[in-house]
Amino acid sequence: MIEKETTSTFNKSTGLPRKRFYRARAHSNPLSDSHFPVPLSPSQFDYSLHYPQLFPASSDDDNPKRIQFADIGCGFGGLLVALSTLFPDKLMIGMEIRDKVTEYVKERISALRTTNPSQYQNISVVRTNSMKYIPNYFEKGQLMKMFFLFPDPHFKEKNHRRRVISPHLLDEYAYTLAVGGIIYTITDVEELGEWMKGCLENHPMFEALTEEELENDPVVKLLTSATEEGQKVARNGGQTFQAIYRRIAPSL
Repeated sequence: MIEKETTSTFNKSTGLPRKRFYRARAHSNPLSDSHFPVPLSPSQFDYSLHYPQLFPASSDDDNPKRIQFADIGCGFGGLLVALSTLFPDKLMIGMEIRDKVTEYVKERISALRTTNPSQYQNISVVRTNSMKYIPNYFEKGQLMKMFFLFPDPHFKEKNHRRRVISPHLLDEYAYTLAVGGIIYTITDVEELGEWMKGCLENHPMFEALTEEELENDPVVKLLTSATEEGQKVARNGGQTFQAIYRRIAPSL
């Protein structure tokens, strides 16, 4: 009997995985205990598992390239895919706590690499809790861009400590960002947008980009167009609230 296309987890015309087989809850509790491997330090992160063409396991070459872009809570990986061809010389990683969604992104990247052999070798995904383990993955000043797109708003005041942007966590993000690196945030929840903007505005190691800089940054346009959540907001005619800030050296 010929297997029906609907039973396959992959779309036969595109070769990409079908999202409906990888659906999960929109958000996850970042304070709950989850079990997944975490490197003890950034030096123990195995690049050959994530970027096998660039870091062959059998090679003795010491490739100096390191991850420079991190998409925190990357969802289904739309931003990673868009950024991959825009910045082909940069290594990027998505960090996602939901196991099914992480598996989807892995399959998506694998399929894209198969159908486009010379592309998408610079992106990968890892299942982890970025609110707990950012320092385990990145050295001081390693990152040039961090993305926090449509994070869980955690509406109840008692749950604000679960928000991925907070004064305490910004200290960690500032540690991993190089001076001049940029943190991108966007949400369709006005109160959360004001919260994230306020946290960044009041932090001594971040300053807002100017309107001219925002206009000239090709990444800004992707914040709404490249992600599933951003596309949904656009279809519904909703508003979005951005806060985009640069890492600066602390004043003496």
